[in-house]
Amino acid sequence: MLTRKTLIAASVSALLLTACGGGSSSKDNNEEVTPVEETGFSYDAGGMITNLTKDVIVAGYDDLNTKAEVFHQSTLTLLNTPTAENLTAAQAAWQIVRVPWEQGEAHIFGPVDALSIDPHLDTWPLNTNDLQTLLDETDGFTAEQVKAFNDDVQGFHTMEFLLFGDGVTDNTKSIDEMTALEREYLVATAEVFQGYTQALYDAWTVTQDATDANSPAYQDLLLTPDNEVYASELGVVEELINGLIGIVDEVGNGKIAEPFGASIDATDTSLVESQYSWNSLADFSNNIRGVQNVYRGEFESNADEAGLIDFVTAADAALATRVDQEIAAAITAIDAIAGDNDMPFRQAINDADARIRIQAAVDALSTLQSALENDVLTLLNDWKLN
Repeated sequence: MLTRKTLIAASVSALLLTACGGGSSSKDNNEEVTPVEETGFSYDAGGMITNLTKDVIVAGYDDLNTKAEVFHQSTLTLLNTPTAENLTAAQAAWQIVRVPWEQGEAHIFGPVDALSIDPHLDTWPLNTNDLQTLLDETDGFTAEQVKAFNDDVQGFHTMEFLLFGDGVTDNTKSIDEMTALEREYLVATAEVFQGYTQALYDAWTVTQDATDANSPAYQDLLLTPDNEVYASELGVVEELINGLIGIVDEVGNGKIAEPFGASIDATDTSLVESQYSWNSLADFSNNIRGVQNVYRGEFESNADEAGLIDFVTAADAALATRVDQEIAAAITAIDAIAGDNDMPFRQAINDADARIRIQAAVDALSTLQSALENDVLTLLNDWKLN
């Protein structure tokens, strides 16, 4: 694993050394010296880091893995008993397992990156041409075969396409439109998918390198900083804040803005992620709910625990409240895009009224990103570590 001690940690250490007095003084002993007023704030981040690591991040990956297994079982049921009801159940299971994954993109660092699990599970766009060629030219599929395929013909969006159809006019594929070979491919892909979610959970809780028995669980690196990845608690908090900045930027400036285009004449529906299931807006909303989880220190029923909001409050209570409100406002703005008629995002980008709501969501995300970058991340420079 690469050593990645933070530059901010190094600069803070240098500032502390300077403040403690590293040079000589030529002042006369009788000359009055004006004491330097201490600045900055103190905060013991141990409890917050423990909660976010165990009860938000690891709990989220546990939930993802559990729901991935439920989804896999639903595809097996569909394979063996191809009915409309079982197709609907598998479609719902896909949407359910999508939630913890999208929320988890607020902390997409560590094993999910190092083990390439993100592209294995969520490569977009899907290569529909290659997928169709495989379906046309292959007699059957196993998990071992699918795992060897390129990432753009496996993972979430392959399963989405097989379950929901192309999403152009509707997201209600019928059981009569689904071939036996498609169901077989779906099952194999779901099995591979669940193998990756298990590997991700194990990397956080057992060992980050399955080939090295002495490799620590990734959670231990966050819980006991002063290691090759995190020099101190400051490095962990920096990682957490940058995770929030990264996904807010991706949603606002990538997932929404790129297909939205500069004008209604410059939209590109091919760039809309999760367009087959019409799940795009739920994806975007869950991305920012993941930000809210880390900021508030909450995951599902776990409430009133320490989150980044407590770190920010220690420095500036008004700022902490403002950022919390900006996160909630961004979620509300994304949810509002669908309007009264529940318009999917791929249609909304080409609707004049909906585009006004989309721009409002982009603006809300921009405001949030600015606060995280310019007001929250910079607090690390004023934090006096214990």
